[in-house]
Amino acid sequence: MTDWNFADVWELVAGSFPDAPALINGTRRTSWSEMDRRGNGIARWLLELGLGRQDKVAHYLFNCSEYLESTFGIFKAGLVPVNTNYRYGEEELLYLWDNADAAAVIFHGAFTERIDTMRSKLPKVRGWLWVDDSSGPCPGWAVPYEEAAGCAADRVQGPWGRSGDDLYLLYTGGTTGMPKGVMWRQDDLFSRLNTGNVIRLPEDHGMDRIREALTGPGPVHLPACPLMHGTGAFTALGILNVAGCIVTLPSRRFDPVELLDTVEAKGVNVIAIVGDAFAKPLLAALDGQPGRWDLSSLWAIISSGVIWSEQTKSGLLHHHPNMWLIDAFSSSEALGMGASLSSGDVAEHTASFVLGPDVRVLDESGSDVVPGSGIVGVLALGGRNPLGYYKDAGKSASTFKVIDGMRYSIPGDYALVDADGKIQLLGRGSVCINTGGEKVFPEEVEEVLKLHPATRDAVAVAIPDERFGEVVAAVVELHPDAEATEAELVDHVKQHLAGYKAPKRVRLVESIGRAPTGKVDYKRHREETIAWLAEPTGQPLLAP
Repeated sequence: MTDWNFADVWELVAGSFPDAPALINGTRRTSWSEMDRRGNGIARWLLELGLGRQDKVAHYLFNCSEYLESTFGIFKAGLVPVNTNYRYGEEELLYLWDNADAAAVIFHGAFTERIDTMRSKLPKVRGWLWVDDSSGPCPGWAVPYEEAAGCAADRVQGPWGRSGDDLYLLYTGGTTGMPKGVMWRQDDLFSRLNTGNVIRLPEDHGMDRIREALTGPGPVHLPACPLMHGTGAFTALGILNVAGCIVTLPSRRFDPVELLDTVEAKGVNVIAIVGDAFAKPLLAALDGQPGRWDLSSLWAIISSGVIWSEQTKSGLLHHHPNMWLIDAFSSSEALGMGASLSSGDVAEHTASFVLGPDVRVLDESGSDVVPGSGIVGVLALGGRNPLGYYKDAGKSASTFKVIDGMRYSIPGDYALVDADGKIQLLGRGSVCINTGGEKVFPEEVEEVLKLHPATRDAVAVAIPDERFGEVVAAVVELHPDAEATEAELVDHVKQHLAGYKAPKRVRLVESIGRAPTGKVDYKRHREETIAWLAEPTGQPLLAP
């Protein structure tokens, strides 16, 4: 039985390759020995604050070197890092930090004013660590990050030591409701990340085998998506495990030109994105200035979290056919459910995946779906999985179930199984639309709408209907200067899908307003669409 702890592995890397780059942000370069030393300082500060074994430390940060450097310190001290979505409002922040029992918060200076109005409502938080971003002075109630990072040179760990049972806590908002914390044992998470990593480490015979396997510095990785999102965090952790370097972009809004400039300047090998929300602007930049960037260093682009369309992948491969496009089907609760690989001049179909090990597709009776049967099933992932949701036994019991003697993670993703064993992902059941007893998964409608040349982005939601209970409506963002009528978009869907899956109304908006993670707030779009329909426009639902 393995007992992997991230801090132990990263300290081994720092000792083996002290001068190799670990973190790069703009012109700032942090070596592995510097990250190790500064992580010791953060660990010492947290312990002197009086935090106990497995106390929680929240990150309230944009992408930056301090994010991963302080994660190292938290791991060293035997504490638990907690991610925070920086787009959250006050109510969501209060809920998250209270639910997570956050005992300390590491935050960017830009959030000082918001935190100051909330501090009295967060009695569990003992200390605030301020990261300077030139937005103003450090408040009197916080400690400058640089002061803490420089307070220890020797290796630090808590008096309780470290263990593979130490937690990594990832809060996920999903598509509805308040965020919930997914509890990963570090040993389980390390193993899951290692299985799908670009370089795989031996997991038997302990640290000596790791030391032998790491013959030099690892890949250079750029998470274009936020580190507070699972895709950004998990890919970054995996690359650090193999002595790699993490490059973060200084800008706080995604800029595809900045990303491409950085790939060329820093020799980036791997990029992490979240579907078309990142890939389409990247492709537009490449199409707009073909040949401007040298992408020869780039091995792979990894996407997870939302669907990555075949058309976009084909366009990217046109500019760099020698890279791999890896569409990873995973979630915060289930890593490694499936993947699709594209390279050369062949892009894998949208939402088509090869199942990972220990994955089953189950019908309503709990039996395995027969390939090619046309029966919709729910995906279940066995093997190493999270312990559950933090302080939510009910939700844990409904997601993590024992079937045939094995514990499975079942987040609620539905799929069809083709005759060749590949799956066609349909979407998350929590936003499934039930129209007259027929199930419609939003993603299948959205992807067809995105095939229309005028469509830049789309969301499908359920709206109430007296006859069918619910029917499909669509929210569509058009390309700049593009035009399309409601009827034209509906007819387009009908050419590809069954009539009942076509939207009965289409609401055109300036922007879908995806989060930095690329995810969509289905609840908000549904509420806004229902309110729009209630306006006295006199426009009826379109005929089926």
